[in-house]
Amino acid sequence: MPPQDKAIPQLPARAMARTLAFYARLGFDGEIAAPDGSYAIMDRGDLEIHLFAYPDLKPEESSFGCYLRVQDVEALYLAFAEAKLPAQGIPRMTPLEDKPWGMREFAVIDEDGSLIRIGQEL
Repeated sequence: MPPQDKAIPQLPARAMARTLAFYARLGFDGEIAAPDGSYAIMDRGDLEIHLFAYPDLKPEESSFGCYLRVQDVEALYLAFAEAKLPAQGIPRMTPLEDKPWGMREFAVIDEDGSLIRIGQEL
C-alpha cells in the first residue's frame, strides 16, 4: 500500500522523561529525537505523537489537544484502561461513549493537561 497523507499531533511535555513514561503506560513506544532532549516521537501501531519541551506549562491551563480516529476504539479503550488512570483530575480517562455527532469515543488527559480524544465512526 502506498504511503498515505497524515497529520501528526505535537503535544507539550513539561518533563520529557516523565511524559514518555506516561505514554509508555498507554502502550506507546518511542524515544527522545533531539540531541538536547527537547523533542520526542512516540508511536503505537499507526498512531504517532510528537512531544516538544514546554517546561513552564501549567497543565490546568493547557489548551493543547488532538483527535485520534481509529478503526477499533473499544480495543484501544480496553488497552488504555490497563493504565488505571483516574476518572477525575490530571491525568484522567473518560468512559467510552456513543456521541450525538456520530462517534464512539473516549478521552485521555495526559499529565501535561493535553486533551486526547480517541474515536471511531458509529
